[in-house]
Amino acid sequence: MATADAPLIVATPPPRPARSARRSRTARKIALGIAGILGFLVTWQLLPTIGLVDPRYFPSATVTLAALGEQMRDLEFWRNVGRTMSAWGLGLVIATVLATVLGTVIGLVPFLRRATHTTVEFLRPIPSVALIPLAILMFGLRIEAALVIIVYASFWQVFIQVLYGVADVDTVARDTARSFGLSRGSRIVNLVFPTALPYLMTGLRLAAAVALILAITAEMFIGNPGLGREIVFAQSAGNWPVVYALVIVTGILGLLINLVFRAIERRSLAWHQSVRGEEVL
Repeated sequence: MATADAPLIVATPPPRPARSARRSRTARKIALGIAGILGFLVTWQLLPTIGLVDPRYFPSATVTLAALGEQMRDLEFWRNVGRTMSAWGLGLVIATVLATVLGTVIGLVPFLRRATHTTVEFLRPIPSVALIPLAILMFGLRIEAALVIIVYASFWQVFIQVLYGVADVDTVARDTARSFGLSRGSRIVNLVFPTALPYLMTGLRLAAAVALILAITAEMFIGNPGLGREIVFAQSAGNWPVVYALVIVTGILGLLINLVFRAIERRSLAWHQSVRGEEVL
C-alpha cells in the first residue's frame, strides 16, 4: 500500500539489451570467425609455398580448394556424402533408442544399477575400432559391420548421461509425487523425463559427433562406400589434394552436425536454467 511516507514502488524487469547492441555483438563474432578462417588459410598457403613442408604431400590451400571444387561438381562425391550420412544417421538413431530405454530402466531400478555397474565400467572403455575384426567376421564388408562400431561408440555417450539424469531426480519431488498417488508412468513423464532431458540432449550431441567419426573410420578400415573409403583410395593413388579436400568435407560435416544439435538442444531446453541467457558462439 502506498502512503505519503512510503510511495508506491512498481518492480520492473531489467531492460533487455538494445537490438543494436545485439547486432553489434553478432557482427563482431562473425567478423572474428571470418578473420580466423582467413588467417588459417593464409598460414596453410604459406607453409608449402615457402618450403617449410613438402608441397607434394601437403598441397597449398588454393590447390586443395580447387580439388574440392572439382569434387563438388562430381555426382559420385555427393553420393558418398549421402552414404556416410546414412550410416551416421542410422547408427545414431539405433544407439539413442537403445541407450535411452536401457538407461531409463536401469536408472529407475537401484538393484539393476548396482548389478550392471561393473559390467558397464568394463565395456565402456573398450575402443570401438577394436571391434572391427569382430564386426567383419560377423557381417563381412557390409554396412551392418559399420553399424556395429557406430552404435557401440555412440551408445555409451547417451547411456551414461541418461543414467546420471535419472539419478538426479530430486528426492523430495519423487516422494511428493508418490504421496499424491501419481502412477509410475505419470512420474516418468512429468518428473523423470524433464530432469533427465538436459543430460539426454548433451549425450545426444556428443553421440552425434562420435557417430560421424566412427562412420568415416568404418569406411576407411572396413571398406564401406563413403567418404572414408574415398580418402583411402585417394591416398593410395597419391592424390593428396583430393585427400585434404575430403578431410575438409568431413570437418565441415562435423561442424554442421554440432551446430544443428546445439540449436536443437537450445530449443528443447529453452526453459532450463542452463540454456537461458546462453549466447550462441
